[in-house]
Amino acid sequence: MNAGKQPTIEIDSESGFCFGVVTAIRKAEQELEAGCPLYCLGDIVHNSDEVERLRSRGLTTISHSELETLKGAKVLLRAHGEPPSTYATARERGIELIDATCPVVLKLQQRIKARYDSDPGAQIVIYGKRGHAEVNGLVGQTAGTAIVVEDVSGLDAVDFQRDIYLYSQTTKSLEGFRNIIDEIERRRASGVVFEYSDTICRQVSNRTEHLRRFAAGKDVVLFVAGTKSSNGKILYGHCRDVNPRTHLIANGSQVQPQWFAGAETIGICGATSTPRWLMEQVRDVIINLPELA
Repeated sequence: MNAGKQPTIEIDSESGFCFGVVTAIRKAEQELEAGCPLYCLGDIVHNSDEVERLRSRGLTTISHSELETLKGAKVLLRAHGEPPSTYATARERGIELIDATCPVVLKLQQRIKARYDSDPGAQIVIYGKRGHAEVNGLVGQTAGTAIVVEDVSGLDAVDFQRDIYLYSQTTKSLEGFRNIIDEIERRRASGVVFEYSDTICRQVSNRTEHLRRFAAGKDVVLFVAGTKSSNGKILYGHCRDVNPRTHLIANGSQVQPQWFAGAETIGICGATSTPRWLMEQVRDVIINLPELA
């Protein structure tokens, strides 16, 4: 960087929580402000710093096995959604659920359930990350019978002699979904019915091209995301594709002064699970680096 001149730092205006996460956090904060003991089934968002912030305010994160030991408690369901078995457990245990399932995820669950209920023998395929909370909720709509494929290679598990109904995890890439569609079209037997539903969240998918433009226009980019964020890893990859000086960090403590040598513009962006306050913290850390003074 030029001597005596601090670089320009810009936080991407479109990075940060998607509306589903915003709703879940708001519902949690409303309950906590009312002084109510509140549990959350799994991390409310895939960002440990935000989870810790809410824990300090009284939110207790629990697992599914711990849910089965509660009685008469109040439990928040995060934006990822849950399978029917979770709701059944809550009824049996007298648990009050605060359902913060994202509307986009809920609509997808309903579509899959309607297909399964109308034809329990249907071959339902879900393009998504195996074991992901949202995917677990989707598979649960089919009594565990859906086939989960993470990429084209996973299609070997599909019977191309039978009708195929394809759905996608809401945060997967449109390109990946189209690749799955093309491969099924190529391999399915003549006369086999193939239907697919594009339920990918555009608020998430549209960020890809925006972030590529944002990252390409900066000397150095810091991508802020939690280690558990699948969305973060994908979006970081896109930023690094267009700007090799892109660094993935969880928070401001990981900032390295040597990254900014010669930089005049620094961009800060993040995943759909990255809170705005955390990106601002990273900015403040950079501003206060002695090397940039």
